Amino acid sequence: MRESTVNTDVRARPAGSEGSPAARPRNLTWIVLALALGGFGIGTTEFVAMGLLPNIAGDIGVAEPTASHIISAYAMGVVVGAPVIAVLAARVSRRTLLIGLMIAFTVGNALSLIAPSYGTLMVARFVAGLPHGAYFGVAALVAAHLAGPGKRAQAVGQVMLGLSVANVVGVPVATWLGQSLGWRSALGLVVAIGAVTVLALWRVIPGLTGMTTSDPRTELRGLKSGQIWLTLFVGMIGFGGFFAFYTYLNTALTSLGGLSESVVPIALMMFGGGMVVGNIVGGRLADRYGDRAIAFGMAGAAITLILFATLVTTGWPAIVIAFLVGSTGSAAIPGLQTRLMDVAQDAQTMAAALNHSALNVANALGAWLGGVVIAAGYSYRAPSIVGAALATGGLLVLVVAVVTRKRIAASRPGAPVG
Repeated sequence: MRESTVNTDVRARPAGSEGSPAARPRNLTWIVLALALGGFGIGTTEFVAMGLLPNIAGDIGVAEPTASHIISAYAMGVVVGAPVIAVLAARVSRRTLLIGLMIAFTVGNALSLIAPSYGTLMVARFVAGLPHGAYFGVAALVAAHLAGPGKRAQAVGQVMLGLSVANVVGVPVATWLGQSLGWRSALGLVVAIGAVTVLALWRVIPGLTGMTTSDPRTELRGLKSGQIWLTLFVGMIGFGGFFAFYTYLNTALTSLGGLSESVVPIALMMFGGGMVVGNIVGGRLADRYGDRAIAFGMAGAAITLILFATLVTTGWPAIVIAFLVGSTGSAAIPGLQTRLMDVAQDAQTMAAALNHSALNVANALGAWLGGVVIAAGYSYRAPSIVGAALATGGLLVLVVAVVTRKRIAASRPGAPVG
């Protein structure tokens, strides 16, 4: 490859701080864009099924609640795939692994595109979800490695922008396409994005000879780290609030805010726009303030969720608050990802991939708890209040993680803290 490589041993440095400013490749912007394009495709396929469920159900001949299981099948693929791939592919070069994961993602979506029945579609969606967590985890490690110290979280945030932009552009476009030409056309768009990403990764990702690979036993040993699990629980609990809000945003705005359904896409785009801003700002904050940037995001999410619950009946102003919820919540993501790199030591691939399994658990937890309070007879304000409680819970877990890590460091000076 013509591109620069980074010849540093990641284990000789603090976890996740690979590379140096002098070693950064000249085409780092193109590398980050290629990685983010993969995230854009993944984000589009993850969320587009929610808006096309009636179309999918009618085409494959099942009830809409039954068709919704394909969303769960994808999420299960994410949860299962992240740790399994991290272990099995521990010795694979990061460049080869990234390209292979995006090929697998593209194939899984192509199988979904041609699936003739509900059963085969379920299997195909599970397969499409398998590379999700591992791709984001490895992409974050590569971006941080090439960006070098002082720019790691910003690079990670830029990679995660693909997921945020998917909510602003990819999902609305794919939904419109699916409604106009049939739901399979939306997946056709995702397959095309996946194919372009494979080509882009092959073209711009350098050899990454300085990124030391691991081995399955080392990655599995990472599961013994209390700091890894505490950081994952920050995401599982804290971001559950994010999804409790998002799942019921549509109905909250129409039933309580008095807005028409035609306005809902604007609200979703505002929420997605907030995620874009949050990732950019959160990356800068995390590079400068570390764990405090995560705390800022969690606390901000709790406050804005309470604000939304209070002002949801105001209609249009509530849409502005949806932007704030998106920006504060996503501001914690780059810091959370880089914290996992720091505490994972030699099990970075496992930890980075599991972060996205944790976020999918948060998705399921938030949606479920939001449904519980609604089923109990509370109004559609209640999911946002639940969300604020979950964000606060994530903040408390973060405090425990930080205090525990400092105590261990004080009791064992110079020893790695995991």
